[in-house]
Amino acid sequence: MSSCLVSVVMGVYNAKDSVHAAVCSILEQSLEDLEVIIINDGSTDDTIEILKSLQGKDSRVKVINQENQGLTRSLITGCKHAQGRYIARQDADDVSPPDRLQEQVNALEADASAV
Repeated sequence: MSSCLVSVVMGVYNAKDSVHAAVCSILEQSLEDLEVIIINDGSTDDTIEILKSLQGKDSRVKVINQENQGLTRSLITGCKHAQGRYIARQDADDVSPPDRLQEQVNALEADASAV
């Protein structure tokens, strides 16, 4: 796997109404050196079809399907697959401003003591 600057990890369960906007807000970031790792936590609605469509359109989207285990376990799984120098979190109903990740990276790189 290739590495990137930021891995965005998202746990998703039955989020068909919001997940498309959440993922697109990450894919449209000013910082493009990223991957989006989405753990589909056993969704029973149309979430998986939306995720497959997004994955088919952008190679930075990686979808992992699992039986429902809850958000915490989903995030642990996502972090295990992360290739980025930094890990960012995004929920399936969040929409990030276009400069969010660049501003966070700038802040982290400006202060070596920041975690």
